[in-house]
Amino acid sequence: MADTGTSGPTRRTALTLMGVAGLAVLGADGALHGKARAAHVHQAANTGHPAQQLKPTPTPTPTPTPTPRPASWTQERLTLVKAPIRDIFKDVSPPAPPNSIALTIDDGPHPEWTPQVLDLLAEHQVHATFFQIGEQIQEWPKLTRRVVEAGHQICNHTQTHPIPFDRLSGKRLRKEVLEPYKRVADVTGVVPTLFRAPGGAWSKENLELVAEHGMLPVDWAVDPTDWSRPGVGHIRRTMLSAKAGNVLLCHDGGGDRSQTVASLRYVIPRLKARGLNFVAL
Repeated sequence: MADTGTSGPTRRTALTLMGVAGLAVLGADGALHGKARAAHVHQAANTGHPAQQLKPTPTPTPTPTPTPRPASWTQERLTLVKAPIRDIFKDVSPPAPPNSIALTIDDGPHPEWTPQVLDLLAEHQVHATFFQIGEQIQEWPKLTRRVVEAGHQICNHTQTHPIPFDRLSGKRLRKEVLEPYKRVADVTGVVPTLFRAPGGAWSKENLELVAEHGMLPVDWAVDPTDWSRPGVGHIRRTMLSAKAGNVLLCHDGGGDRSQTVASLRYVIPRLKARGLNFVAL
């Protein structure tokens, strides 16, 4: 017989009250379990438990600061004895070792001729000094990096190769000198320490600007005028007249340089056979 008394709660009411209480208990139990899990994760992070350790935020790799590349015969930075440099015994300090000769290569990089010159130099184990043009570096940055990675010296030869260079002044002169200076550093990580004026056209103003930015002016002692394509025979004879201490001038850009490549292939082993050692400035 159903209990219909009014002195206590009905069965339905009792079950309802039990349900509310049960939810409260479950809620409290969930909160306790949640706090326990949080404490466990915190403890794991601090004790280095491999399953629970929080991964650290990776530190970005810093970009190396561009630095100068020393001459191949010394770790000291070259200083100027006489400007511009034509003789690596008399015009710089510390001087190059006896029987040294410096091959310099202008007007690149060029997608056809620079790789051929680099392959030839590698074949004969020769390091050279490349004076490159800013516009060319901008167009062929991988070639410029290849020059540096092969161990050659990389240098500033103006932004656009303007002629006559010695008549430039003011903003135009600064643009021609400073834009490639920054571009070489950005592309290769090497700060250029040498500068060559197009055509060897020096002025008081451009010499002062070059010196202001820590670069030494470089000329040449032997010029086969290979840029004008005078013939392989002429280029060979002129280069073979070189003596120890001389700075030699050739080109890997500015036009067809097949005569230059053919001449270097002939001249380099013969100069080495005379006991001359090629060095990079």
